[in-house]
Amino acid sequence: MQHDPSKDATWGAQLGWGIARLQEAGSPTPKLDASVLLAHVLEIPRTVLIGYPERAAAPEQIERYAGLIAQRAEGMPVAYLTGHKEFMGLDLLVDQRVLVPRPETELVVEAALAAIAERLGDVAETDEDDDADREISDAAPVKDFLAADIGTGSGAIAIALAATEPRIGRIYAVDISPDALAVARHNGDRLSVSDRISWLQGDLLDPVPAPVDLIVANLPYVSDAPDAAMPNVVKYEPHGALFGADGGLGHIRRLIAQAPTKLKPQGVLVLEFGYDQGAAVRELLAAAFPGAHITIGKDYAGWDRYAVASTL
Repeated sequence: MQHDPSKDATWGAQLGWGIARLQEAGSPTPKLDASVLLAHVLEIPRTVLIGYPERAAAPEQIERYAGLIAQRAEGMPVAYLTGHKEFMGLDLLVDQRVLVPRPETELVVEAALAAIAERLGDVAETDEDDDADREISDAAPVKDFLAADIGTGSGAIAIALAATEPRIGRIYAVDISPDALAVARHNGDRLSVSDRISWLQGDLLDPVPAPVDLIVANLPYVSDAPDAAMPNVVKYEPHGALFGADGGLGHIRRLIAQAPTKLKPQGVLVLEFGYDQGAAVRELLAAAFPGAHITIGKDYAGWDRYAVASTL
């Protein structure tokens, strides 16, 4: 695009230029991307950006914004450009050491929370006159209720569980990558939940020291076949967190094989998987946990995306 973004410094003009540049580059969400990046550079909420289009950006802000737009036009994820990604209402720091958390994984967390509620009872709202915002059902705190988040990456699942469900006594958050664990631990510290999370490096369930009540896992499940993942994802996100062996099911198959010795009786296993892997995952779970109640949940696009296995 032959245009000098410094010609008009107003927020509205800068936003319009960024949108047009990303449209030309084929971005699937140019308006959102351009506004997020400009708000990030200006260090203001997006609502303020939209509400005051006549305000002017400083020259150094315009230059930085143009650089971010150029990187986004090349396919760099917005979350890596800003260093932030919202997940379950939580502000996570992310960089290229970890996958960008996806909205679909929020469904996995919600399924895990539903399983906890079924096991421990719902969280009860208090009366308006009560000083506390809410209280936990009379079984809480359940210090021996343990959970494990396998392939924690940025820590999204473990942190969301800890922040949302105070009855979990401890969460073992595992990743084979020390770089990913550094990001996850930093997020846990920032969000003040690390006191209930043990950050463990290792392969799948190996580092988990004792059987747990709940296992949640978002493992590498993309096939290593050509064109199995979007080019921009392959270009920028960590391959070790993306690609699974054996058509994408290798990590999932090994985790399910380990799970019977790491899951307490009447435990729950929640797994995210690829859109075409639902039948295979159900079969693997049924073989590992005979008689278990297994459900397959769908993502926002209607694809099979996660499984919940409730054991006997």
